[in-house]
Amino acid sequence: MATKISRLRLILAGGVALTALAACNPNGFDLDMRGYGNGGLDTSAAARQAVQDRPRPNAQGIITYPNYQVVVARRGDTVNSVAQRIGTDPGALARYNAVAPDAVLNAGEVLALPNKVATTGGSAAPGNSSALTSETIDITSLASNAIDKAQANQPAKSTPASAPVSTNSAEPIRHKVARGETAYSIARYYSVPVKALAEWNGLPNDLRVREGQVLIIPVASNRQPARVETATATTAPGTGSPTPVPPSAAEPLPDKTPPKASAPVKTQTPDMSTDRTKASDTSKMAMPVPGSIIRPYKKGSNDGVDISASAGTAVKAAESGTVLLISQDTDDVAFLAIKHPDNLVTVYYNVTGITVKKGASVKRGQTIAKVASGDQGYLHFEVRKGIDSVDPMPYLN
Repeated sequence: MATKISRLRLILAGGVALTALAACNPNGFDLDMRGYGNGGLDTSAAARQAVQDRPRPNAQGIITYPNYQVVVARRGDTVNSVAQRIGTDPGALARYNAVAPDAVLNAGEVLALPNKVATTGGSAAPGNSSALTSETIDITSLASNAIDKAQANQPAKSTPASAPVSTNSAEPIRHKVARGETAYSIARYYSVPVKALAEWNGLPNDLRVREGQVLIIPVASNRQPARVETATATTAPGTGSPTPVPPSAAEPLPDKTPPKASAPVKTQTPDMSTDRTKASDTSKMAMPVPGSIIRPYKKGSNDGVDISASAGTAVKAAESGTVLLISQDTDDVAFLAIKHPDNLVTVYYNVTGITVKKGASVKRGQTIAKVASGDQGYLHFEVRKGIDSVDPMPYLN
């Protein structure tokens, strides 16, 4: 099963303001948003994040990962010529990457393959000619987690270039570009340098990306910055620290013992149980569907909760807000996000029959969609504070 591509990036890269500004750009896509949002899109932290070199493709230009493949274009390539070289359908390849079949590609541009193809000349090797090892991506968790982070990876011993190399490096996340997103906003979300994002995907000099384009996110390097030791004053072993003599040590003790201090006056502690506000009597958010929690929140592996619900169950807004995003992943699983006060966003994943539109105001308890059909009926529900996921249960209880 192909790794699912998260479609929640627009939420965390600028939301409604980003989309509105993108609509004003005649080119439609590559706005530089670094100066907007009180520094929310500043990429300076991402620039300090070290990443690995992109694995080298094989003789056909293919890089193979455990769950998908990409092909690297050569100078003068078109989608048609790439498809002919690797033996795949040019129409399907073009549609999957949102590009015309006869469009001339950048040298080094990456195209994601809709289906795996047979390869020749061995598997891909990392750019530093060292084989890599990592953990296999957990496909089950991807199915219920709209945002995944790449796992750290460790280098193994070198392999001769003539021998086939096993590509066990951490599988990069695939990101499908949404309208209004830019290379800067995508790099900011994943905390990677925009230069590395451009190099891994063969972006043009102006870093332009197109809606529907599939990018691979650079994998973080395991190299750690050198520790800076701070010198501290120490004493020799067995030697105690000198104790300063108090100023009163040379004065005689007083003749009379001073009177005892009066006993403290007792003050009555207020009974907090009787002093409850109206807000404490109700939950911050309502359950989006009735049902039991079948998969609890665990940061990093499940950034929300999975609530058991049969297909067709009405999905309701957990709190009043504005519809921020309506989209679907590459497996056509739909989701939507609602923005609330206090920089909160709720996400509803695995839905169908969405009844609201982007930008619409919704009320708490308003029906916004239905639970999608599937082998196991459920709704994946997330609460995010800014870009960070938080446990939804304190808001629902």
